[in-house]
Amino acid sequence: MLARAKRHDTPARGAPRVGARLPDCESMTVRDIGSERRARLAAARLYLVCDANPGGRSLPDVLHPAIAGGVQVVQLREKQLGDEELVAVANAARALCERLGALLIVNDRPLVAREAGADGVHVGQDDMPVADVRELVGPDMLIGLSTHAPSEIDAAVAHASDRTPLVDYVGVGPVHETPTKRGRPAVGVELVRYATAHSSVPFFAIGGLDARNVGDVLAAGAERIVVLRAIAYADEPEAAARELSELLGGARDE
Repeated sequence: MLARAKRHDTPARGAPRVGARLPDCESMTVRDIGSERRARLAAARLYLVCDANPGGRSLPDVLHPAIAGGVQVVQLREKQLGDEELVAVANAARALCERLGALLIVNDRPLVAREAGADGVHVGQDDMPVADVRELVGPDMLIGLSTHAPSEIDAAVAHASDRTPLVDYVGVGPVHETPTKRGRPAVGVELVRYATAHSSVPFFAIGGLDARNVGDVLAAGAERIVVLRAIAYADEPEAAARELSELLGGARDE
C-alpha cells in the first residue's frame, strides 16, 4: 500500500517562494545576432577564401593556423560538391570557425549557408538577386556581393526602402587577374579608389593580392582584403596570414 504523501508548507527546492519577485522579462537582454555579426564584419580586415581541401590539405590544417595568424572571415567556396555534401563540410567549418573566433561565409548557396548555420552567404552579380537571398536567409545573416564596376558599387545598398537589410559588404575586384576567376578582366586599383570614395557598405579588395602587392590597394584606400592562394597555398598559412595582418594593421596606424 502506497504511503500517503505528506503535505509540505515549504516550497520544493528550486521553486520560487510565494511573493518572491520573478525576473523582469523586459529587462533581460536579448542577443542580437545580426548586429553582432555586422559589428565583427566591420572590424574585420583579413578574409580568406578556400575550398574544402585548400592547397590539397584538410580544412582544419589550414584554418587553424590561418585564423591564428589573423584571418577574421573565412569563405567556403566549393564548386565540386552537391548541396548535402557541402552542408556537412560547412557544418564542420562553422563549428571550427565559431570555436576559433572567425566568421564563416558560404559562397553562392544561401540554402546551404542557412542549413549549416553559417554567419553569411556571398553571391555574385549573375547569381540569385540579393533581395531574394535575403528573403531566404532572414535578417540576421550577412550577405556579401561581388562588384566589378562603379555602377555595381553604387547599387549595393545596406537597406531596402522598407529598412530590410540587403547588402552587408562588397568584394571589389579582381584587382589583378587570377586563375580562380578565368575570363574576368582585372579592374586595377582605380575601382578600389572608387569604392573608397563611394561605397555605402564595407568593402574588401580582392583578386591576386599578396604581401608583395597589397600596399597598392592600401594606398588606394582599402582597409580590408580578400586572399586565397596567398594563405591557402602557403607552406606556412599562419606566417602568411600574420604578415598580411601586420601590413593591414600598419596601414591603419599611419
